Amino acid sequence: MPPQPANALEKEIRALAERYRLAACGVADLTGLAQRKPDILDALEGDFSRAVVLGVRLQDAALETVVDRPTPLYFHLYRQANYHLDRAAFELAGVVQTAGHAALAIPASQIISRNPMRGHLSHKLLGWAAGIGWIGRSSLLIHPEFGSRMRYVTVLTDAPLQPGRPHEGSCGNCTQCVAACPAGAIHESFKDFDLRACYEKLSEFTRIPGIGQHICGVCVRACRSPGKSTGGGS
Repeated sequence: MPPQPANALEKEIRALAERYRLAACGVADLTGLAQRKPDILDALEGDFSRAVVLGVRLQDAALETVVDRPTPLYFHLYRQANYHLDRAAFELAGVVQTAGHAALAIPASQIISRNPMRGHLSHKLLGWAAGIGWIGRSSLLIHPEFGSRMRYVTVLTDAPLQPGRPHEGSCGNCTQCVAACPAGAIHESFKDFDLRACYEKLSEFTRIPGIGQHICGVCVRACRSPGKSTGGGS
């Protein structure tokens, strides 16, 4: 069957995002992003020109249990958010493929290398390119309304979807995550984020009873003020 028109597919994507009660849905232009970040898809095969990024809001009450380390309640929230996103991405990839286009759902959280720690791709970088938010001091994607209290997943495709514009917001004068970070990994600029120090602290947290995974949540909880938004959209 011939490929479905892009505007009809875009409506289906939005409808799916609403059905899954997602707080963010955007499209990134991979061709344009590759000019800034040539290695963005190095860990993957396929000819993809767009990335659909979906985001779910985390529950504030569970995050409030996090003070200086992850808690079993936060761990449960983290796993359920990832599962919810993976189900949404799996279904979305099926919708896009049925419409006659290539589609590849990338797991919300799957580590493929630990030295350095990395996944298949950067959901946060794609979210920035899609106009969902900006990269904050914590090196996380900051949503203009919900801050870093979000989780994301990506579906790659060759469908000619209308992409968003990279977000131009910033954290302004907010430094709450800098003071809160138990690893001392966060500094004035996200470019100075100390990934090694963060990973060492995450490794320490894996030994907490009921955790057993490289998670933290301290800077996510600290992100109460999303700073200022000066551009982009979701």
